[in-house]
Amino acid sequence: MKQAEFDSKGSRIRWTEVPGEEPARVYLHGLGSVSAVYHAHIAARPELAGRRSLFVDLPGHGISDRPEHFGYTLEENADAVAAALDQAGVTGAELIAHSMGGAVAIVLAHRRPDLVSRLVLTEANLDAFPPQTAASSGIAAYGEDEFVEERYARVLKAVGPLWAATMRLADPRALHRSAVGLRRGSDPVMRTILEGLTIDRVYLQGEHSGELPGREGLEAAGVRVVTVPGAGHNVMFDDPDAFVATVAGRI
Repeated sequence: MKQAEFDSKGSRIRWTEVPGEEPARVYLHGLGSVSAVYHAHIAARPELAGRRSLFVDLPGHGISDRPEHFGYTLEENADAVAAALDQAGVTGAELIAHSMGGAVAIVLAHRRPDLVSRLVLTEANLDAFPPQTAASSGIAAYGEDEFVEERYARVLKAVGPLWAATMRLADPRALHRSAVGLRRGSDPVMRTILEGLTIDRVYLQGEHSGELPGREGLEAAGVRVVTVPGAGHNVMFDDPDAFVATVAGRI
């Protein structure tokens, strides 16, 4: 486990790392998740073995600190990841990022282009104000204190045992602020940033999640959109073979 300070008060973002060849692959998780849980089985596959791999937990999640003074906006999360990569001596990394982590990765590529050479995004949030069915919108619909004091425990029961296993490791206040930041989006918004980047960009969409809104615009901007048959939001669990092939550049 390694760590780096990401704010003026000494709060630390942490990650676990597998040594290997550069460029590094950096794995980022979604809201209420943990990077190694969602991606270690992917990085260990023979097709991807031998590359340096970092499993970064965003502030407020997993093994990273959860400062109460932190805002947990997409920009602040991106800057925290940048602090981790600077500390690790990483440049030109491939970012493999899921859901909210994908939004953070897009913002990071915009703010620190020296750190990112490729984006592999799995159902990343691209727009502000996602539909009410999205988990972030459901969490952000409550006031912060109400969520922390009353709703957090109910949400853990409602999301099911798989997601609850990692969500219970997230600080409830950080979880709420992260959801609010995700609903607010970035400026410029994530989709606009993604379409304007010139690095290699791949977007994975699970078939069960439905058609990706604005797919034509993304593809026109050079984003390769891959729909994975039989998969839902967690493509890395539903079809690890397709996920690995995409990361390896074979799809």
